[in-house]
Amino acid sequence: MNKKQLLQKIETASSPDFGDILSKSFDLFKKVWMDGFLHLLVTALVTLPLLLIIYIPFIPVFIEAVQSGDGPENFRPNFDYPLLTIIAYVALVFVLIVITQVVSLGVTAHYFKVCKVKDLENSEDDKGYFYFLKGKNFGKLFVLSLATFGIAMGAVALCYFPIFYVMVPLQLIVVVFAFNSNLSVSDIVSISFKLGNKFWLLVFGLIIVSSMIAQLGVILCFIGVFFTAYFVHIPIYYFYKETIGFNEDLEDSSSRFSTEYLN
Repeated sequence: MNKKQLLQKIETASSPDFGDILSKSFDLFKKVWMDGFLHLLVTALVTLPLLLIIYIPFIPVFIEAVQSGDGPENFRPNFDYPLLTIIAYVALVFVLIVITQVVSLGVTAHYFKVCKVKDLENSEDDKGYFYFLKGKNFGKLFVLSLATFGIAMGAVALCYFPIFYVMVPLQLIVVVFAFNSNLSVSDIVSISFKLGNKFWLLVFGLIIVSSMIAQLGVILCFIGVFFTAYFVHIPIYYFYKETIGFNEDLEDSSSRFSTEYLN
């Protein structure tokens, strides 16, 4: 769907039922809980080495702290580095954080595709974990990561309260991208805010409740949270499905209209 069609769908969309979305989410979770764990595992395997790079410069500091024998409370590390080195390190940290965010968004976008395949029980190819991290999609995700970071930082700068407002549209950006990766970054952001603004309270409630449910895995000796963590994305998938829907819905609608017209 193009931007105009998506905006029309949002304008005419009725508010989904909160309880119905949660009920469907539990049913779908039974089918995709292992997929959620695998997506989490893939994200961790790719991003953890990147995050470890951030701590490499501190290894000599840790070694010096151990060798000093003065105890951590008395140890004073030497951070007397050239300004250019500090600037380069800060820039590297920023780039690595953005890349880890890109990987996380890309893998999550693929998870939404898997949810669609399992939900509709069709034979659509989900195209693999790294489909959204290739070619033009990687560039879009990179810009989206910068955009979401900038929006979030802007909200925080305004005394934190606006972060509650923007958190809803920001949560919708990945699902909008997953099913409309042909759109530009600005279109994806504007559609996410349009959809989030119209159903803000509903989506906010879904985020809070699903986040609490996703943490229930802690009960199972903490390891269970790795299997429940991705539950938080399933209600967002159903919210998108109930409000905007997929290209197939538009095609089926056009097909039914043509059949009725011909008859």
